[in-house]
Amino acid sequence: MAVKTLAGVSIDLNDEGYMTDAGQWTKEVAAAIATEEGIELTDKHYELIDFIRNKVASGDTLTIRGIGKSGVVNAKEFYQLFPGAPLKKATKISGVPKPTSCI
Repeated sequence: MAVKTLAGVSIDLNDEGYMTDAGQWTKEVAAAIATEEGIELTDKHYELIDFIRNKVASGDTLTIRGIGKSGVVNAKEFYQLFPGAPLKKATKISGVPKPTSCI
């Protein structure tokens, strides 16, 4: 486990760079993580981040298919917002654990 300072906040990260304490998450921390991932966050990103954080908080499992059916974005838009590895990047920026479906 490591501690990293982003946006003036010390956050706890696991070995893969995911936050271990979702309570340390702020929009400023999300923006700093997104910058490291090469993403500039828009209102649509934050809308999806809120959806992801709420889904995880309620104990639901995250999948690309589920996000595509969220009503926030479809699967194609999800890949456009978080290119490369959308579920990994989206959850990392959202301050939630990496989904078990991600390898």
